[in-house]
Amino acid sequence: MPPRLTAQDFDQEVLALFDAYVHGHLDRRGFLDKAQKFAKAGVTAAGLLAALRPDFAAGQQVPKDDARIKTEYLTFPSPDGNGDGRGYLARPASATAATRLPTVLVIHENRGLNPHIEDITRRLALDGFLAFAPDALFIVGGYPGDEEKAVGLFSKLDRPNIEADFVAAARWIRTHANSNGKLGAVGFCYGGGIVHMLSTRLPELTAGVPFYGNTPAVELAPRVKAPLLVQLAANDDRINASWPAYEAALKAAGARFTMHQYPGTQHGFNNDTTPRYDAAAAKLAWDRTIAFFRAQLA
Repeated sequence: MPPRLTAQDFDQEVLALFDAYVHGHLDRRGFLDKAQKFAKAGVTAAGLLAALRPDFAAGQQVPKDDARIKTEYLTFPSPDGNGDGRGYLARPASATAATRLPTVLVIHENRGLNPHIEDITRRLALDGFLAFAPDALFIVGGYPGDEEKAVGLFSKLDRPNIEADFVAAARWIRTHANSNGKLGAVGFCYGGGIVHMLSTRLPELTAGVPFYGNTPAVELAPRVKAPLLVQLAANDDRINASWPAYEAALKAAGARFTMHQYPGTQHGFNNDTTPRYDAAAAKLAWDRTIAFFRAQLA
């Protein structure tokens, strides 16, 4: 089997084009047209796009049928959002009706509840957490099994309703029979932005870990009461541009937060299904995440 590609195998401009593509700022034709100048040695622009797309099987760490955990899909009420939501619940198989676990809401990128986010949820269960990952695409039929279709569906969602769904999901899982009542939230890209949003809207939030997520308006910083562990990539101008102002606002508000920025990394460096994955940085960031949640949610 050939070695997996890494970010170093691609020109930085190609990585930037791919970032624009996966976030809906550039369509497939736009990516192919702009990436064509980087095609070489028999690799077409379409080949570059294929190489950058996720390989969920390669990134899976915890099998769906792992006997050490229990998983199920559950619906929850969201009266202020879309009426109902649905998500993926994972917990240790050893948990009984009397078990109370630290609880983590897992928030996906702008593609809905794909196999990678389900795997992240199972990883948290293996580490002793009650983990729940809502699917923002539930209202339009759920994750469609195709990343490009998922981005298209995501772009059509009513954002205020979806944010209300995440607030409802957080409150619902916090009151689950297996929850100890302490709630953490971790999210990636769009999900990182939702973690930031929850930190300004959800007094029940105990701790938040946003991975390379958009920040709220600076005037909302005084509402942040839960401690935050902010994880940023180095080569991520789109996200990093707003961080200094929000960081200053958090400091001025006396908010508790720690920010780590990982040298040489790309947006999405924690996602082990694509070449943007950085194994060393991802391990360090994830170890910090687990330690932070264990400290805050015990």
